[in-house]
Amino acid sequence: MASPHDTLLAGPDSPRYLIDFHPKRLAHYFCDVLVIGGGLAGLRAANAVPSQAHTIVVTKDKIQESNSNYAQGGIASVWDPEDRFEDHVRDTLTAGGNLCDESVVDMVVREAPDRVRELIAWGTQFDRQDGRLMLGREGGHSHERIIHALGDATGKEIMRAMIDHTRRQENIQIWEQSFTIDLLTLDNVCHGAIIARGDGIPVMLWAGQTILCTGGCGQVYRETTNPRVATGDGHAVAFRAGAKLRDMEFMQFHPTVLYIAGSSRTLVTEAIRGAGAHLVDCNGYRFMSEYDVRLELAPRDVVSQSIVKQMEKTQHPCVYLSLNHLEPHRVQEEFPSFTAACRKFGLDASRDPIPVRPGAHYMIGGVEVDDYGRTNIQALWAAGEVTSSGLHGANRLASNSLLEGLVYGARAGELAGEAAIASPRELRALPIAYSSNHRSNESLDTVDIRNAVQSLMWRLVGVQRRQDRLEEALRGIRSYSTYVLPHTFQSVAGWELQNLLTVSHLMTEAALVRTESRGVHMRIDFPNTDDQDWRRHLHFQFVAGGK
Repeated sequence: MASPHDTLLAGPDSPRYLIDFHPKRLAHYFCDVLVIGGGLAGLRAANAVPSQAHTIVVTKDKIQESNSNYAQGGIASVWDPEDRFEDHVRDTLTAGGNLCDESVVDMVVREAPDRVRELIAWGTQFDRQDGRLMLGREGGHSHERIIHALGDATGKEIMRAMIDHTRRQENIQIWEQSFTIDLLTLDNVCHGAIIARGDGIPVMLWAGQTILCTGGCGQVYRETTNPRVATGDGHAVAFRAGAKLRDMEFMQFHPTVLYIAGSSRTLVTEAIRGAGAHLVDCNGYRFMSEYDVRLELAPRDVVSQSIVKQMEKTQHPCVYLSLNHLEPHRVQEEFPSFTAACRKFGLDASRDPIPVRPGAHYMIGGVEVDDYGRTNIQALWAAGEVTSSGLHGANRLASNSLLEGLVYGARAGELAGEAAIASPRELRALPIAYSSNHRSNESLDTVDIRNAVQSLMWRLVGVQRRQDRLEEALRGIRSYSTYVLPHTFQSVAGWELQNLLTVSHLMTEAALVRTESRGVHMRIDFPNTDDQDWRRHLHFQFVAGGK
C-alpha cells in the first residue's frame, strides 16, 4: 500500500454519481457477494466464494467478451524442473523498471503452479507434447515457462473452461448485458452498485461484499488490442467512489499489432517472436541489435520504443515481422489465429513481411490493493487488470497478467466470501440517493467525441511523451469534460464516454507529473530513469466537489 513518501493527487473534477437516483424509485436486488466483471479474475473470484454465499457476477456484455478471452499469450508459471521460482521473480523484477513490490512478485510466482493445476482440473486443455505441457518462451523470460492453449488462443480456451465450470455452480448467478454505472457507498463502505440491465433501466444491487474485476482501458486509445468493452469503467467507478488509484501513467503498449490501414487492430502474440520471428524495417533491415542485446526478446517496453524510433528513422508507418526463415508448417501449426488473421488481408504469414506497430495493450495502473485484493474502501475488493497490485511495477512481464488475475481473483474471492458469511450485513436498501443541480440534457454526439478523445490520447499520450504534448492533451480532455461529465446520459455509450474521459485525465496528469522515463512511461524530454526522486508511486483519490 502507499508509503509516506508517495504523492497524492486529486485528479479530475467529476460528479460523484453519473445518474440521479433515489431508492424509492428503483428496483432492488440482493446478494452476499457481487463480482463486477466476467473475465478470468472475476470468474476465479466467484469460484473462490464459499458455496453457501449467494454470488452474482455482472458483466457488461456477453460473458465471453473480455480481455481474458482475447489473450493470445499464455500463463507464465515455473513448471520445468530446471526452472526456478527465483528466476521467474528476477525476470519480473527486471522487466518492472525497479518499481515492483518484491514480496508481491514472490507470492504470485509461487502460487502460479497451483492456479494452473486448478485450470486443468476444471477442464482447460493446454497444449501438450508426449503427454507433457508444452512450454514456450517470451520476451523478458530467462526460461521456457509459458503455458499455452490452442497455439495462440490461450485466453479463449481458458475462458471456455472457466465459464462452463462457473455455470455449474448453484450459488453463482451471471447477469450478462448489465452495465455497472457506479458503486454504492456510505461512510467509506461499499454496499453494492447501480446496474443498468439489458432494458437500460437502472436497478440497485445490494451486496455484503463487492469485488471489482472489470479489466482494462485500452479503448482510451485509437490504436489498441483491446475489445470495444475495455473502456476503463472499473477504474472510473472506483475513483468516483473514493478508492485510491495508483500508477495511472503506466500503460503498456504491445510492440506488435497487425497494422492494416483502415482495419481494426489485431494482436500479434509475443510467442511468435519467442519462436524466432525477426523484426525488420521497411528496408528489410533487422534493427533490434541497435537498441538491445536481447533483440526481439527484449521486454515489451524496450521493443515498443525501439519500433517507434525505427519508424521515425525510416519515416514509415510501421515495421515488419519476418518469419520466412522458419518452417512454414510450424508457423501454421503453432499460430493458427495469427495466420488466419493475415490471410484475411491476403498475406501469407510464412512468406510475406507482416506489417506491425505498437498498440495500447495492458493497463498496469489501477485500484491500489493489498496482497488479498483489499482496497481502501471497506467491503470493496479488486483483482486483475483494474488493479495496481505491485506485481508489474512500471512494465508488465509477458504472460504475467492472466496469472495475476487467477492469483488475486482466488485470494479476493475467498476472503470476501468468508467475510460475507462470518459477519453478514443485513441486506436491505440504505438511504443512499443522489441528485445534481448541474445536469445537462443537451444532445451530444458520443461517437464523435469518443473518436476525438481516442485520437488525442494516441497522438499526445502514446508511446513517446513530452511536456508540451501532455499539456495539450490535458487541455483537450478538460475541455470535453466540462460538458460531458455533468451530462445526463441514459445509455451505455454515454457512460462509457464519461469513464473514458475520467481515465484519460488521470493517465495524462500522471504522465505529466512523472518527469522521468521508467518502464512503459517514456518521456523524451526526460529520457533517464531517476531513482532518487521518482522510485515512488503517484496516487489519485476523488475529492467531492472538485479540487
